[in-house]
Amino acid sequence: MAWEVWWALILGFALSGIVQAWITRGQMERLLGGRGVAATLKATGLGAASSSCSYAAIAIAKSVFQKGAGLPAAIAFMFASTNLVFEIGIVLWIFLGPEFTAAEFAGGLLLIMLMWVGVRLFVSAREEGQVREHARRAQTGHRHAIAAGRRTLREKVGSVEAWADVAHNFRGDWQMLWKEVTVGFLIAGFVALLPESFFQAVFLDDAPPALKTAQNVLVGPLIAVLSFVCSIGNIPLAAVLWAGGISFAGVIAFIYADLITLPILLVYRKYYGTRFALKLAGLMLAAIVIAALAIDAIFSAAGLVPESRPSIESITDRGISLNYTAVLNAILTLAAGLLLWLTISRGATDPVCGIRVDRQLTEHRADHAGSTRFFCSAGCREAFRAAPERYA
Repeated sequence: MAWEVWWALILGFALSGIVQAWITRGQMERLLGGRGVAATLKATGLGAASSSCSYAAIAIAKSVFQKGAGLPAAIAFMFASTNLVFEIGIVLWIFLGPEFTAAEFAGGLLLIMLMWVGVRLFVSAREEGQVREHARRAQTGHRHAIAAGRRTLREKVGSVEAWADVAHNFRGDWQMLWKEVTVGFLIAGFVALLPESFFQAVFLDDAPPALKTAQNVLVGPLIAVLSFVCSIGNIPLAAVLWAGGISFAGVIAFIYADLITLPILLVYRKYYGTRFALKLAGLMLAAIVIAALAIDAIFSAAGLVPESRPSIESITDRGISLNYTAVLNAILTLAAGLLLWLTISRGATDPVCGIRVDRQLTEHRADHAGSTRFFCSAGCREAFRAAPERYA
């Protein structure tokens, strides 16, 4: 599963770095500002056009929210970039068939609509402003000096300084999330190896259909929360669950719940604070359950729910091979190496927070023991000056 989504992780974090480095707060406010339908629709289109895994999607959403995008738009971007993108449709078609692919896209749009309603009803504009300020102050919002300034897009693309901005944000987001990503894939691998009999017992195979659906639509997200699986990577596991006996609605709910896994909930807490992270998770879970039940009812009425199920062996026996995934992994790994090289050649490590900063751009510096130390922000610099022996 890690192999399948490695390239998407790199691409998503690179896009996040571009958003943070190249798009000004004024531009983002004009494009996605406000809580209206228009901004949410624009964010949905942008999300569907960007290929992101769950971890990268929440990093990008945090970036656009910090820049001034409305909360409904930021959430729409997250769900669209993990549920409405082209490659997830391909993987779904391969593992689960066209019915699940159609359900994924139809339900994804319904999910975004439900989240828009939920945010408008339960999150006031005042609370949204407070959460935005928390995101801007958070350690995850490391403040690099920006070289791109008011340059045109063509000038940014051809500027080493502008790409250095991207590289440092790219590296900073990886530094923040690599533990969650690694642990997530490790646990997901063990979940995929559980025996078929376990899934059959958990999914109430002998229960009446209505009871089975109601239970599975809650168990599906619970498995997602505990398995930590990311975006495209959860499709093979969803196929294992389908083969093991989970209902159609349970599979859909499981796929949508990749944005409320345990490591991602911890990231929400870092970004937005504990109280709002819990509220956001509750709104997401409610929207996921309602969307999954609605899609199940529509597809059942239309006779589009598949009647046959694959064997678990036919899913788990897939191996790594030379295909488009391997090519994309190689290309994006090379691109990541180039970005990291920029942070090494131009950067220095902030001794307080550990973030890599551009020596040529940051204005936050301090001399100590005959050498110059570089910082991401005035706050880190003052912390160093207060106790240099602790950080030196």
